[in-house]
Parts: sequence; C-alpha cells; structure tokens
Amino acid sequence: MTDPEILSRAGEDLSPSPEIKTAVAGFLSEFRSFSDDVANRLQQQDERMTKLSAKMTHAAHRPMLSAQADVEAPHQKAFDAYLRSGDDTGFRALALEGKALSTAVAADGGVLVSPAATDTIRAILTSTASIRSVASVVAVEGGSLDILIDRGEVGAGWATETGGATESSTGILEKISVPVYELAAQPKASQRLLDDAAFDVEAWLAARIAEKFARAESSAFVTGNGVDKPRGFLSYPMAANGSWIWGQVGYIASGTSGALSTIDPLVDLVYSLGAEYRARACFVMNSRTTGVLRKLKDADGRFLWSDGMVSGEPARLMGYKVLICEDMPDITAGSFAIAFGDFQAGYTIAERPELRVLRDPYSAKPHVLFYATKRVGGGITDFAAIKLLKFAAS
Repeated sequence: MTDPEILSRAGEDLSPSPEIKTAVAGFLSEFRSFSDDVANRLQQQDERMTKLSAKMTHAAHRPMLSAQADVEAPHQKAFDAYLRSGDDTGFRALALEGKALSTAVAADGGVLVSPAATDTIRAILTSTASIRSVASVVAVEGGSLDILIDRGEVGAGWATETGGATESSTGILEKISVPVYELAAQPKASQRLLDDAAFDVEAWLAARIAEKFARAESSAFVTGNGVDKPRGFLSYPMAANGSWIWGQVGYIASGTSGALSTIDPLVDLVYSLGAEYRARACFVMNSRTTGVLRKLKDADGRFLWSDGMVSGEPARLMGYKVLICEDMPDITAGSFAIAFGDFQAGYTIAERPELRVLRDPYSAKPHVLFYATKRVGGGITDFAAIKLLKFAAS
C-alpha cells in the first residue's frame, strides 16, 4: 500500500460496528453473572464446611459408649423384648430378620439367636475340654458332609530303556459321609425373673445352652453310637494294630489287665502311629487316668509327664500334648482309656452354624421354656490317624 492510499484511509471511521458492540456487551454481562454465581457457590460451600466442622467437633466430645449403644440398642432391645414377653414386632420394625439375625422369623415364632449370643456359645464350646478343640470342624449347609478319602497308593516301578511299560496299581477313593443330627436343650425361667430389668437374659440363656450342648456333644464325639447323634471314635470296630485294616481303629495292649506297670506300652502306642501323623498328634484321657500317668517314671527315675512352661500351654506326655477329656473311660480291665492320634486328620465334626431358639410361655406356666436346637455330627474320616491303648493282657 502506497503512502497516498494510507493518507486517504486515515479519515475513515474505524470504530466497532453496532453488532460487535452488542456481542461484547452480552459477553461481559454473562461473564459477570458467571463470576457472581461462582462467588455465591464458594460462599455456600464455606458455610457448609463451617457447619460440618462444628458438628464433628461436637461429636468428638460425645462418649464412645453412647455412640455404640445408639447403633446396637435397637437390635438388643428387640431381642430382649422377644425373650421377656414374646413380642417380635421389634424384629419386623427394624427389618432384622434378614440382617442381624440371618434368618426370617418362622411361623411358629422361632428366631435365630443374636450374633452376640452365638459368639458367646461358640467360645464356651471351644474352650471346653472336648474333642472339638483338636478335631476338624466344618460348617455345612445340607444334612450331611461327604468327604472323599484317597487311601490307596498308586503303583510305580523302575523302567528300562527298551523294556515295555507294565500296568501299575491304582489308588482307592472312598466316600465317607458324616450325617448332621439335632442337638437340643430346653432351659426355663420364671416370668417374674424375666421381668427383672437388672437380669441379663441373653447372657443367662447363652451360658445355660452352652453348658448343656458342651456336655452332650463332647460325650457323643467319644462314645456316641451314631443313632440320632454323632458317632464317637470309641464306637467303631477295633483290632490289634498288627492285624488292623481300614474301617477299624487299631490298638496296643498294655500287657496287664486294668493296669499300666511300665512305660513300654506308651512307647509302642506312640510309634504305632505313622510318622506323617505324629507331628500333630496328642494324647486324650480323663483326669483319673492322668493321675496314674503323672506318677510314671522312666528307667532313670525321670517323670514322663511335664506341665506347660507358660500359662495356657497344655501338659505334655513324652513330648506330646495331652487333652483332658472327662468323657474318656477310666482305667479298667479291657478299657480303652487312652487315645493317641492326629484328631484333626482323623475325626471330623460337621455342624450347621446357626442356633435356633423357640420361646414357649404356655407349656410350663408360670415358667417360660426356651427350646434351643443346633445340628451337629461327627465321625472318623481317617482310620489310620487314631490309635488306642487297651488295658488288657492282649
């Protein structure tokens, strides 16, 4: 562009057109609205954060017991109301049938014990001197537990470079079924006792049922005949260990009828068990048999029995743990008063984990009956894992 052209255009009007002015004015107006909206939102957020901080500060000064009670109180009140008066409306109002209690209220009024009571019962059963504490415990959903046992060895042999391969033996698979039976208890209390607000109904119920169940199942795991109850390991066919076959419990004779004069039978009992089982093996006997064995000494005058070195550590006999189970028989002629084995491998307890309670205020007025049931079974699942000492000459 030449200088004359520049001079000629210098006098032109270069101001923005009306359309541009309108567009710029609209943009500035929208920007101011957006800016004001952002400022308002930030102010509201600051106010909310201030209120939330005040609430958290207030909650921090609230006692923790109160906060916990607010959460647990509805469930505890509903369960306590059911035990005291049979009122189950609290369960429906709080929708506890499928949550805290795990199972819906049945038409006959039965409900599952609350989680707190179930935990208490389980703890007492575990701490009781029972085969349960050393056996394998499996929770089941059906009416029985089926276990496949591989009790055969697959054959093998040395092969040559040019020789033909020969057929070897095949392992043996066997199915063992452990049925689940119903264990029941029916404690009772007067309605006046249940009306006492200072009485912890749930703790009392848990303790009474736990005591009853512990005694019943412990006895069945040892001597139960398998008819409507678990089958105890002393109820299976027995045979001298030298002629033992699968399906029997092998035993070692003490050499003296109804007595134990030397430690040799105990040594034979320990080493009649396979090496693969001895690592987890333990002795099982009652207190009276324990009193006899505590007096035994070896050839050098040293006691075979040794107490635990720390609190809670079980006593040991020949280096193996000892379970004092009062359901084992006494030392008498021909009795099987001592067992030794890996009970975790040898004996399996199958149980349904839930505990069911039915409140009956009518059958024994003025008392209220609490009918509690639990389904449990037990049986030997590895016959090679348990050995017995028979107090007989042979």
